[in-house]
Amino acid sequence: MSRFRFPILAILGFVAVLGLGISLLPGDGTRVSAQTITVYKTPWCGCCGDWIKHLQRDGFDVVAIEHEDLAPVRQRYDVPDRLASCHTAEIDGYAIEGHVPAAEIRRLLKERPAAKGLSVPGMPMGSPGMEQSGQSHPYDVVLFGPSGDAVFASYVGRFPQRDDEAK
Repeated sequence: MSRFRFPILAILGFVAVLGLGISLLPGDGTRVSAQTITVYKTPWCGCCGDWIKHLQRDGFDVVAIEHEDLAPVRQRYDVPDRLASCHTAEIDGYAIEGHVPAAEIRRLLKERPAAKGLSVPGMPMGSPGMEQSGQSHPYDVVLFGPSGDAVFASYVGRFPQRDDEAK
């Protein structure tokens, strides 16, 4: 009996590990894991902190790094001045500029377009991190890169509703 113990234990261990691995998968078969996003922000900006909370609520792990001047950070990640906002982030090789909704970051990472990143230029009211005033303005999430700029998503009203979902 003892000569069969090791193979049986090995098989049981393998089945246990396989079961644990499968339990980490959602129904569509993709792996569930938090992704780390690095956010570069100025020390005095409150809306950047609110955007970070938005990302954390969506399951991102956030590393925040404070800089007095974000122009060199935007330059490092090839963010054009016309698309600038109050903070710059990096995730998996993409730049994320401004108040980009977490859903669009996830879509970017899923679709993996040939681009430098996403931007919500300026600081539009109603975008993630900019909800405090109670006002909301339409805004675009811009995909930018070597092929130029394109609208990746358009939002009307509060940020959870995209204009293509309102129809």
